[in-house]
Amino acid sequence: MKISRIETYIAEQQLDKPFYFSQFEFQSRQICLVKVIAEDGTYGWGEGYGPAIVVKAGIEFLAPLVQGEDPLQVETIWSKMHLRSLDYARRGVLVAAISAIDIALWDLRGKLLGQPVSVLLGGRRRERVRVYATGLYFTETDDQAGALVEEAQLYAAQGFSAIKMKVGLGVETDLRHARAVRQAVGDDIELMVDANHAYSLSEALSFARQIEPLGISFFEEPLSPEDYEGYRDLRQRTSIAIAGGECEYLLAGFRQLLSQRCVDIAQPDICGAGGLTEVKRIVALAKAFQTNVIPHSWGTGIAFAAGLHLVSTLDPLPGRLRMPEAMLEMDRSESALRDTLTQPQFAQVDGKVAVPNAPGLGVDVDPAYLARYARGG
Repeated sequence: MKISRIETYIAEQQLDKPFYFSQFEFQSRQICLVKVIAEDGTYGWGEGYGPAIVVKAGIEFLAPLVQGEDPLQVETIWSKMHLRSLDYARRGVLVAAISAIDIALWDLRGKLLGQPVSVLLGGRRRERVRVYATGLYFTETDDQAGALVEEAQLYAAQGFSAIKMKVGLGVETDLRHARAVRQAVGDDIELMVDANHAYSLSEALSFARQIEPLGISFFEEPLSPEDYEGYRDLRQRTSIAIAGGECEYLLAGFRQLLSQRCVDIAQPDICGAGGLTEVKRIVALAKAFQTNVIPHSWGTGIAFAAGLHLVSTLDPLPGRLRMPEAMLEMDRSESALRDTLTQPQFAQVDGKVAVPNAPGLGVDVDPAYLARYARGG
């Protein structure tokens, strides 16, 4: 059995209500999908995290290396792609292209072998994964704090036991928002904050110390992803767990992040950091450093399914009789691509989502919705 062809698709949705975070505004959601098809017609789906048109070009650049290969030889194919791009793409969107193809190969391999991806990754530790709601972006409103409170209360009412909110507009503004949200949802809901690397070290330290009484579970991306020493310094000077790695790539990148003790929680994006093949290695490295992994996830049901399968295999650290539950990010911001493009849809019940049991990732792309949102096919 050989891989016969690779198809790429860009799907785009214009948002009903634009939103923004500390770095830039979203007017639309856009994603690059890849379909890897074997000679017998069996196929797998993947997606890449990053600018869709650039990811698409990367996939098309790598495709000749993949066509004609045995789809069961996933790690061998990954090594070919990595070696071909190593001279000029040790991080960034070409790694996202590798990631997209790799995820599709795991999906295809699972279908060919009749096994869920989680089984192929080594076996599940859990059948349901605890998820936290990611939302609470900023919008153009006269009452930003009120809008954040209303959204947070909605997630709590839906059954989420953990919520992550955006910060990064300035220490005083962020303090006001964080205090309002904490008061609104109470102490039984875990609350996390995400600055998307908007702070200097002094700002991050000031903010962290002032929100410590709020019981914040982790402070995500407080600093520039290039400021490893700043991360290590901040981590040593606050009681809040520091999370990062959304903008990190490949095993070598996480070796730097982990060996310098920069984070308490590593957050590789499976669709950007190197796919399931490389993130499985990153998980092993993180375990050696006694660092938990909570993957970043912000895409369609393909990305979320990949995250579910991976997280179902994780051992939270340190091991003990009653271990804390592994978690996965569940994006709740407006996205018709996430909510309609793939089937079946994932339902959160009591703060958890079931891991698919079907072969491969357990999701498929709806061709009607793909045609509706396709751009530049």
